[in-house]
Amino acid sequence: MNVLGISGSVKQPSRTARIVSDVLASIETRTGLPAETIDLAVAAPILFRALRADQLDEAGRRIIDAVEGADVLVVGSPVYRASYTGALKHLFDLVDFRALQGKRVVLAATGGTPLHGLMLEHQFRPLFGFFGAVTVPTTVYAVEADFTDYTLSNPAVEARIERAVAELFDLLPAAAVAAGNHHQAPRAALREAVVN
Repeated sequence: MNVLGISGSVKQPSRTARIVSDVLASIETRTGLPAETIDLAVAAPILFRALRADQLDEAGRRIIDAVEGADVLVVGSPVYRASYTGALKHLFDLVDFRALQGKRVVLAATGGTPLHGLMLEHQFRPLFGFFGAVTVPTTVYAVEADFTDYTLSNPAVEARIERAVAELFDLLPAAAVAAGNHHQAPRAALREAVVN
């Protein structure tokens, strides 16, 4: 099973990146499988060199291949102008519309107020519905007060992470969980590009 995290924040350090990392850590605890992460604070300048998928250079193609080759995605974004970031939208504009069909996705976001969490249902989930991906029912949302120095410190948000990951495994075929790493090529290639 190939697990990939994507942080849609264009800042470092990033609370969004931390949430994505915490979800990936929970998945790794259950499976023993390490995950790669695409951090758009690093990757966005590479992807913005292309306006269309056929314009991607080698580094950009590695990033998109990793997204398209993932079995499970953990995707997070800060809420920006009532939606996910433009950098994240551009990444998914470059992904083939057939590539995520049936893939499992955990959604996460950070925002300024609890109301910004509505973005997950009204903006984020429909994006992956377009791709035919399967998003887990529980989303993970946190505000600045849920962190201490970019480390998550709210047990309620931590509980949502555990619930989302439990739902992820409920949605995964047992064979996929047992199969282990079977997409090593995209992972190795991505490591040469822009991952944490």
